[in-house]
Amino acid sequence: MKKLVTTFKFIAVLSVFTLNSCQNENTEPAQQETFQAKVSTADLKKETTPIPQPVPQAVQSQLDESKKNLETYLKSDLQIAEINVLGKISTPKGVDISQQLIADKDQFIAIGNIMDPTTVKIGKIGNLYSGEDLTTAQKGLKETLKEQIKNGTNILEITWNGKYGKFNTLCFYDDSGIIWDNIFGGLVMMDTRGNIETSDHSASKALSTWYKQWWTASWLWGSKRGETGYQITIYYTGSTVSNADVSDWGYISLGKAQSESKILRKTGAYGQCQYALGLCTPTGSLSFNASKFSVSFSGLGSNIVSNGTKSLYP
Repeated sequence: MKKLVTTFKFIAVLSVFTLNSCQNENTEPAQQETFQAKVSTADLKKETTPIPQPVPQAVQSQLDESKKNLETYLKSDLQIAEINVLGKISTPKGVDISQQLIADKDQFIAIGNIMDPTTVKIGKIGNLYSGEDLTTAQKGLKETLKEQIKNGTNILEITWNGKYGKFNTLCFYDDSGIIWDNIFGGLVMMDTRGNIETSDHSASKALSTWYKQWWTASWLWGSKRGETGYQITIYYTGSTVSNADVSDWGYISLGKAQSESKILRKTGAYGQCQYALGLCTPTGSLSFNASKFSVSFSGLGSNIVSNGTKSLYP
């Protein structure tokens, strides 16, 4: 079997956005003040109603499993120190404040693959990045969470400890589990080597065989968050390939995915396909270049991109 030719890279970068205000002479002073006013967790609390302190079992399980995985891979670099239930969002203003706070320059955010600690970066949004990438992050976070955070969504405040110091994040959840937190949402778990599966050769005269490769991204609590991959199948008699086909797929929860594939050779001594795959968190973006047949990542965020070819022999 011919060796797989692939370009694989895991880029852990982070995108954020700062709030820049500009004044318009035609804008009323009151409107200017509202636009420029900085919101805080205290403002958000005013737009919530009290809820029972114990979190739903689904959320508690996710917190417990995340603690275990953080301890396994990041040791004392990042630990959950305390959780505090803030309440349930009860007004449209509360929804708006929540979306502002998620991307506020003074909020903490994380990126990277905890299974490879060297990729992990954590810090205040405004201290880590600036420029055009901030616009990408703002748009990505708002579009991703627009339908997720709404009236009735519950809020936890999580206190974190570790080499990054002590800081807090807002964690949004419902009865079924955690919806978003800048740490939980920015970090991923994945084996960058990917997974491979092959079929067994049949003993019949008309033979076919396939090769499948895929990469999986998981939440910190271990459940699957997204996957991208491809599968090539060849049909042959003896040592001659008569046909070949390929399929691809890509999806991620609260993020972006791109997958493309095509057959390069379908008859003769072997079959060959080309693939272009990518996953990323919402603070970055993916694009497909048809002329180069490749997926590329831009902006800032945890991501995985794989472009390459695969030849399959009888």
